[in-house]
Amino acid sequence: MNRENSRRLFDKAKRLIPGGVNSPVRSFLSVHDEPFYVDRAKGAYLYDVDGNRYIDYVASFGAIILGHGEEGLIEEIKKALEAGTSYGACHPYEIELAELIVEAFPSIELLRLTNSGTEATMSAIRLARGYTGKKRIIKFRGAYHGHADFLLTSGGSGMATLSQPESKGVLEEHVRETIVADFNDIDSVLRVIKDDRDVACVILEPVMGNMGVILPKSGFLKDLESLCKEKGILLIFDEVITGFRVAFGGAQTIYGIDPDITCLGKIIGGGFPVGAFGGKREIMENISPLGNVYQAGTLSGNPIAVRAGIYVLKYLKEKKEVYRDLERKVRIISEEVKKIAQKYKIPYTVNGLCGMFSGFFVDGEVNDYESAKKSDRSLYEKFFKLMLKQGIFFAPSPFEASFLTVSHGEKEIDSTIEAYDRVFKELAG
Repeated sequence: MNRENSRRLFDKAKRLIPGGVNSPVRSFLSVHDEPFYVDRAKGAYLYDVDGNRYIDYVASFGAIILGHGEEGLIEEIKKALEAGTSYGACHPYEIELAELIVEAFPSIELLRLTNSGTEATMSAIRLARGYTGKKRIIKFRGAYHGHADFLLTSGGSGMATLSQPESKGVLEEHVRETIVADFNDIDSVLRVIKDDRDVACVILEPVMGNMGVILPKSGFLKDLESLCKEKGILLIFDEVITGFRVAFGGAQTIYGIDPDITCLGKIIGGGFPVGAFGGKREIMENISPLGNVYQAGTLSGNPIAVRAGIYVLKYLKEKKEVYRDLERKVRIISEEVKKIAQKYKIPYTVNGLCGMFSGFFVDGEVNDYESAKKSDRSLYEKFFKLMLKQGIFFAPSPFEASFLTVSHGEKEIDSTIEAYDRVFKELAG
């Protein structure tokens, strides 16, 4: 596969941008490779500057759900552009997007838009501290909630890939009040809380997506919800990935949880930078200008991003069969790939939920960070490169989720399964 033009661009980028990339995992460093450069995208495919075509399972790390360049969305964006690109003032579309989100998430009564998922989680925690008057927060090992200082400890996503559980430049006092527990282990939460009366909130992804897809064990989320209510601790669901991805009302509707604050992003911007956090009215009314918890953003509620998001959410609301179809496709891939792995005696476990899945090169179940970390990274590197040669693009990290879109049809699913068979045969040697 020729990638000469991409190599030239990467060489140039490295002279201008740290590592040549604007987000670490894009560097392909963890798989000892160099990135390809996208020329255009359409449907389920990416096309690079060398003319290669890839079936895309990165989908902008979950932000794309309809497929690239969906025609109705493009038309809506064109209309939005003609009305101006940024106002720094109120406009009716931000109300319409808020209405759609509040309707989908019963736990959200008031909502504030941001520019990214990182801004959403950062602001949600500031709000939790301001509302409760408490300092400490609890997160889970291997979880990634964006790059705010107090969340960059025991992180997943790119941090896990690059073997950087912490980041230089983060002051000890900024993470001193961040307590780390273990996902799917309610006893670990009990141990870190004990009689601590200074815990403001617990933040977690209800379905882990930044150390691969890991589903909550039966009862774990309910137990956590009950514990938080008992102790007067706010429960924050980071649904930046799962919101509108696994269900119209996110993972919380699947598992019947009523979090105090929910963080959203990715899909609600229709491919544009956006984030949001919302929750109970009593809590959200502490946000400025109503209260004294400050949060702001010049481009928050950007009209282009908001109108794109409205289009996508209306599409998903009107065509909820999309979720059944995505679930069916994930199930087909999971079942067929498991058979292929068994045929070639490759240790491989697949976790998945509607529209998202992960494969781990490990024997047995993967239900927490420790079991995810046992996945054979050298084997994943070989797998990634071989699949890329087959025209299949997965994230260059074993700790990122893979995503399907509406545009992934039977042809793409069949091609992917056939590629798995050829690649696993070569891995088995």
